[in-house]
Amino acid sequence: MTLQLVLGLVAVAVSVVAWGVFVAGVWKMIKIIRLGQPDGTRTGPFWPRLKTMVVEFVAHTRMAKFRSVAPWHWMVMWGFLIGSAVLFEAYGEVFDPHFHWPIIGTWSIWLLLIELLGLGTVVGGVALAIIRQRNHPRRADRVSRFQGSDFKSAYFVEAVVIIEGVGILMVKAFKQSSGLEVAPLWTSFVTQPLAQILPAAPIWVSVMALVKLLSGMIWLVVVGRNLTMGVAWHRFSAFFNIYFKREDDGGVALGALKPMMSGGKVLDLEEADPDKDVFGVGKVEDFSWKGWLDFSTCTECGRCQSQCPAWNTGKPLSPKLVITQLRDHAFAKAPYLLAGGSRDMAGDEVGLTEDKYEDYKKRLESIDVLAMAESERPLVGGPDELGVIDPEVLWSCTTCGACVEQCPVDIEHVDHIVDMRRYQVLIESNFPTELGGMFKNLENKGNPWGQNAKDRLAWTDGLEFEVPVFDGELGDAEYLFWVGCAGAFEDRAKKTTRAVAELLHTAGVKYTVLGPEETCTGDPARRAGNEFLFQMLAQQNVEVLNSVFEDRPVGQRKIVVTCAHCFNTLANEYPQVGGTYEVVHHTQLLNKLVRERRLVPVAPVTEDVTYHDPCYLGRHNKIYEAPRELIGASGAKLREMPRHEERSMCCGAGGARMWMEERIGKRINVDRVDEALSTAPSKIATGCPFCRVMLTDGVTARQSDGLAGAHVEVVDVAQMLLESVKRGTEKQDTPTDEVPTGTPLPDQDKSKV
Repeated sequence: MTLQLVLGLVAVAVSVVAWGVFVAGVWKMIKIIRLGQPDGTRTGPFWPRLKTMVVEFVAHTRMAKFRSVAPWHWMVMWGFLIGSAVLFEAYGEVFDPHFHWPIIGTWSIWLLLIELLGLGTVVGGVALAIIRQRNHPRRADRVSRFQGSDFKSAYFVEAVVIIEGVGILMVKAFKQSSGLEVAPLWTSFVTQPLAQILPAAPIWVSVMALVKLLSGMIWLVVVGRNLTMGVAWHRFSAFFNIYFKREDDGGVALGALKPMMSGGKVLDLEEADPDKDVFGVGKVEDFSWKGWLDFSTCTECGRCQSQCPAWNTGKPLSPKLVITQLRDHAFAKAPYLLAGGSRDMAGDEVGLTEDKYEDYKKRLESIDVLAMAESERPLVGGPDELGVIDPEVLWSCTTCGACVEQCPVDIEHVDHIVDMRRYQVLIESNFPTELGGMFKNLENKGNPWGQNAKDRLAWTDGLEFEVPVFDGELGDAEYLFWVGCAGAFEDRAKKTTRAVAELLHTAGVKYTVLGPEETCTGDPARRAGNEFLFQMLAQQNVEVLNSVFEDRPVGQRKIVVTCAHCFNTLANEYPQVGGTYEVVHHTQLLNKLVRERRLVPVAPVTEDVTYHDPCYLGRHNKIYEAPRELIGASGAKLREMPRHEERSMCCGAGGARMWMEERIGKRINVDRVDEALSTAPSKIATGCPFCRVMLTDGVTARQSDGLAGAHVEVVDVAQMLLESVKRGTEKQDTPTDEVPTGTPLPDQDKSKV
């Protein structure tokens, strides 16, 4: 009895300290996260957000993207959540081995649940430790998703998990061996056989309960004193991070970029005040509180890193390390910010001044040397400047969204990266030199290539039919065909434009094009951080489009697009500037026409084809089936690459990377082409002109190296369909100055149009 009293008092004393440290840590973390800018877009609606949160953690829908990890993590998660009730039960057991929860403590179903929790926690914890070891960087180097992760913290958390699970099982087993608990075998299939070999000693119930408690209390103390231990803190913060995710319908932060915000409101560039408003993110405190919550929630699991095209081709960018570097910087700088510190654009102190605070000296003395030094670091800067994020890291991103798609706790990497780019472009004018020409071309010529607007209809030369051009009246046109800059000016993309136009003509679809009135949607400018230029182009286009559709209700303002980037911008981002349209990708429309038999493939393309999912068609907009169904309709045999659909590898052109040189590591487009060639295709199909250009360049490089056959070609899905629809056997991937020789559909097929 005396020993049990001692054990109980030890448990209580340690717990008071541990819970005090932990609660203080929670309060400090809340204060730190609140240092971020306000963001009122995250609070509602309540029920849809709550539903998303519950579904994601109960069903592990995001975690299940890595199926080899999901079941073990699921066991550990429930062991932590429900196991907390077992942990608190231990406070009674250290004083009295007979103790159990009133009412439910003797229920068979409760005893079974405890058995499963204990076993699942041990098995899950061991499995996760084994997975971490099997993927250790010492074996796989950069290929390991754990490269750069904090292994000590991870092993500490996993050790506590295992000890907790063992404690749960041993308490139950000693209760049974001492005759304190009688339970059917089906509720105690592990602990009952174990109890047969354990001594009948009730004191061991209290001892094991203390072990269970102490392991939990040690965890609370360590976590409470280490606020950057994301692998532990995500147990609490993940729920909030999921609830407050950008999309209240449960979608991930892809598609449209987050608008540039200041003071919690969308920034109107025409009325913005450079002295008061925040243009992007130039200091860590410029991130919203949700950004700070993102940093705090990162578990360092490395799923984002494993999918990143930049990291996988030897670039310095790791989405995981970007988040953890921002986290470490934010928490190191926090004491300075909490004391009221702030610096202007020139780096001069404007927050902690004598005229602002009477206790100026006291506040200054409260800041430790490390926090003051951290406050002087630029957010973006090279090693010589002691920058938090290296410019090479910032500009390596293709904004493909693979990181966001894979993150199990809904961190919004792409939005954070683009926000930092915005500040570098708009305020610092510090960006890769190649982008200067692209920005100038967009501003002066309305397209990244610097071509004349009068040449936007050059792709129509030689067609056997007249392409209708908007002349002020939409007439009976059902669709506006948005050709895009690549489709109008880039020779390879022109072939796609011509193929789509011919297919629409064959199907009898009424459409029109804008011709010289069309301007770049602004996608490359926005992804490069030039929000001002994007807004200018977008507002110009919206004004034109709204005048075109002036007599059409919103639901009938239909646009068909061949460029995945134009598709994403028109459909998802133009509503931010007053343009709401029904936008379809050409693969969707062509697939619909095939299903309606307005297009009838009659000459199968008997070739092996692999399909590359464009990031801005697939991951960003979830369009996977339409292109594949068209490939099947054309008669070709589809051979999927290992990385396809939501895990598709980027071509390297997104994020304005198409206009930047790739000087570090392996070229992304070549890496993707190598994967495509591994399927032994005769054609590599895609549905985006940017992807087509990059993949064609990659194929050409491999052909010159002797690693690809001369017969391998890159085509758009529309070209394959056109080849199949035509009666002839000529290839459609012909020079743009040659005239296609399409044959009309037979009368019996025309009657179905």
